[in-house]
Amino acid sequence: MPWIQLKLNATSDNAEAIGELLEDAGALAVTFVDAQDTPIFEPLPGETRLWGNTDIVALYDAEQDLFPIVEALKLHPIMAKDFAWKIEQLEDKDWEREWMDNFHPMQFGKRLWICPSWREVPDSLAVNVMLDPGLAFGTGTHPTTHLCLEWLESLNLAGKTVIDFGCGSGILAIAALKLGAKEVIGIDIDPQAITASKDNAARNGVAEQLSLYLPDEQPDGLTADVVVANILAGPLKELSPIIKSLVKPQGLLGLSGILEQQAQDLNQVYQAWFDMDAPVFKEEWARLSGQIR
Repeated sequence: MPWIQLKLNATSDNAEAIGELLEDAGALAVTFVDAQDTPIFEPLPGETRLWGNTDIVALYDAEQDLFPIVEALKLHPIMAKDFAWKIEQLEDKDWEREWMDNFHPMQFGKRLWICPSWREVPDSLAVNVMLDPGLAFGTGTHPTTHLCLEWLESLNLAGKTVIDFGCGSGILAIAALKLGAKEVIGIDIDPQAITASKDNAARNGVAEQLSLYLPDEQPDGLTADVVVANILAGPLKELSPIIKSLVKPQGLLGLSGILEQQAQDLNQVYQAWFDMDAPVFKEEWARLSGQIR
């Protein structure tokens, strides 16, 4: 089925309201995207997090005339004067098949591979995680996930307990188990992430070693030898006392979801409790790590 999309620029103040206007005008889907082409990831509990300059992409059936919608938006008081907009025709193709064809096995460190379940593993003797991302974030393709997987692969996890704070698809939790962790606890605010993590853990034969919780359901006093959190700099800063409390004495912490320019500020926050390593960068993103004192 052919599609067209309306892409327009907004701000963090009006993006959500504009999205509602587009849905009322018949949009089949509305997506918020950072103006620098960085996807918007997980918000704080109860919060919709938008970047300062936000592109809105609304998907419509190709037969719909979008110009009346644009003209109506121009007259709406919520819109900025002379906002930028663009209408694009999308190619009619099997998008699910396109996505599957372009999702390849990926190697992290020396021994860890993330493989889509519909492809053959490149090395049967390696540590292989079979992944179907489903509805939750985390396939290994994003630099933040890549940085966290490389960090986990570099550790000796044999017999250790790991907490994956913001587990998403379960990719980090499952990788930790495959790399030798005794037990992993996954925590996420999104019930769909819990479902995706559970399904992916079962596919990898590690479901019995993985416990999954929504924040208000997790047991009191949870701690682990290793804690990894791949969310955003804002929540990592705001929730730092909670994240710190999850790490056992002498335990290790790995953080990502951090833009390069945010790394120094966040590093200083966690230096209150941790001996922090030098940040590691990939593209525009950073990973922080350290050992609790």
